Amino acid sequence: MKTLIKNGRVVDPSQKLDAVMDILVEDGKIKALAAHIDEAADEVYDATGLVVTPGLIDVHTHLREPGLEAKEDLVSGTMAAVHGGVTTIACMPNTKPVIDTSIVVSGIKKRAAEEGYAHVEVIGAITKGENGHELSEMGDMAARGAMAFSDDGFFVENPRVFVLAAKYVTAFDKALICHAIDPSIGSDGYMHEGAVSARIGVPGIPAISEDIAVARDCIISEYTGAHVHIAHVASKGAVDIIRQAKKRGANVTCEVTVHHLTLTDEACASYNPATRVSPPLRSWDHVQAMREAVLDGTVDAIVTDHAPHAPEEKDVEFRKAPCGFCGLETSLGVMLTELYHKHVFDLNTIISKMSCEPAKLFNLKGGTLKEGSVADITIMDLNKEWTVDSSAFYTRGKVTPFEGKDLKGQAVATIVDGKFMMRDGVVCTR
Repeated sequence: MKTLIKNGRVVDPSQKLDAVMDILVEDGKIKALAAHIDEAADEVYDATGLVVTPGLIDVHTHLREPGLEAKEDLVSGTMAAVHGGVTTIACMPNTKPVIDTSIVVSGIKKRAAEEGYAHVEVIGAITKGENGHELSEMGDMAARGAMAFSDDGFFVENPRVFVLAAKYVTAFDKALICHAIDPSIGSDGYMHEGAVSARIGVPGIPAISEDIAVARDCIISEYTGAHVHIAHVASKGAVDIIRQAKKRGANVTCEVTVHHLTLTDEACASYNPATRVSPPLRSWDHVQAMREAVLDGTVDAIVTDHAPHAPEEKDVEFRKAPCGFCGLETSLGVMLTELYHKHVFDLNTIISKMSCEPAKLFNLKGGTLKEGSVADITIMDLNKEWTVDSSAFYTRGKVTPFEGKDLKGQAVATIVDGKFMMRDGVVCTR
C-alpha cells in the first residue's frame, strides 16, 4: 500500500524541517520525503494548506483497562487518541488489578496490537499494588516491553523503597515516572491553596507539597544515577528545582499537562467538578512559570494526563469528585488556540514537546518523519474553527472543563503505521 501526501507544510523538529514537501508512505514506513514526489501511489492525499507533523505522542494517559472499563478501555481510548491526532499513548498502571506483573503487561500489549487504533505503551507499577511497600516485578515487566515504571496516583512515600527502585531500574535502562506530591501536606485540600481557595471557601493544597516531593526525587536521581521523570509538574518551585537539578547533571526529566499550561485555579471558582485535578490547577504565576520552563527546555514533554471517569462519578459536588478529566481529543486544539495563535509557543516548540522529545525520552519509535522511520503522521489544520462538544468524543469519559469552548486548530487526519486511522474528524475502520 502506497500513500502520497502532497503539498503539506512539513514541520519536523527532529530534522529541523519546516517546508512545503511531499511524503511517500509505503508498507508502514516513510519511503521518501522531498520537495516533489511524482511516484505513483494507491492514494494521493492533498495536504495543501495543512500542516504535516510526526504523530503526536502522549506519554501520560489512563486507559483504565483492566478492571475499570466503564471509564475507558483500550479500544475507546485509542479511538479517542487518533481522533485527537495522537498516534502513541502510554497508559498508567492504576487499574484493577494494578499493572504490576509481566503477564498483565503482555496482555495489554497483545490486546492493543490486535484491537487498538494507536500504538499503546505500557507503564508498570513501581511497587506491588501501588502500595508503596514492596517492589514490583519490574525486571520481568521490562522484559515484556514495559516502557517505564510509576505508582501514578500515589507518591512513593518511603525513601528507602524509592532508592531501591531507582537502583533496580538502572539495570535495564528504564525510567521511574514520579507522582511527586507529598500527601501528608494538604491532605485535607481539594484545590490549589491561594486567593481563590480562600475566596470560595474550599480547603487548599499548598504548592510546597509538590516542591518537597520533587526535591526528594531529584536528590535520589542524583544519588543513584537513575532516570527520574517528574509527572505533571505544576508548581513554579518544583520546576525550578528540576531546572537546577538538570544544571547539576542529574538524570531528571519532566512533563507538563495541557491544562496546567492553559487553566488557572480561577476555573475552580465555579465549583465545576471537571476542574478537580491532581496536581490542582494553580494560580497564574505558576502557569507562567510552566510556560517559561517549556521555552527554556526544562520541560521535556507536554502530555494530557487523560483521566476519564464514568459520568456519574464526576457529576457530584466539587469536593467529592475524583481527580481528572478526558484530554486526548482536546489537547491539540487547546494548545493551538491558547498558545500558538496567541504567540506564546511557536509550532516547532509544540510539535517538539508533543512528539519528538517524548519519543527520545523513552526510546519510542516515531517522533520523526525521517526516511525509513515508522509512518506515524498527524495532519492538522491550524485555522479550523470548532467548538468542544463532548457528546462527539470517542472516549467514554465525557467530562471536560473545555466543554463549549471555541477552538482554532484541529487534527484532520491521523496515520498510524501507514494507515489512516482518522480523517475529517471520523475514526476509520480498523
